[in-house]
Amino acid sequence: METRIALIGIIVEQTESVEQLNRLLHEYGSYIIGRMGIPYRERELNIISVAMDAPQDIINALSGKIGRLPGISAKTIYQK
Repeated sequence: METRIALIGIIVEQTESVEQLNRLLHEYGSYIIGRMGIPYRERELNIISVAMDAPQDIINALSGKIGRLPGISAKTIYQK
């Protein structure tokens, strides 16, 4: 199956959802190339980027699940 490179940008505004987010990232861990988290204390939020190499339906599934978590938003960009 053909894979694509993608970057999921995640903004966490409710820390109560972080445990669910980490569970999802662990579940899709075999597709994750790397991730970086930045705490932004002045705004009381966290910024996370997740780089993936996976089939597009897998990337879409993860991004959709993340975006449905309370207090968390996600956007995905793909390699051309």
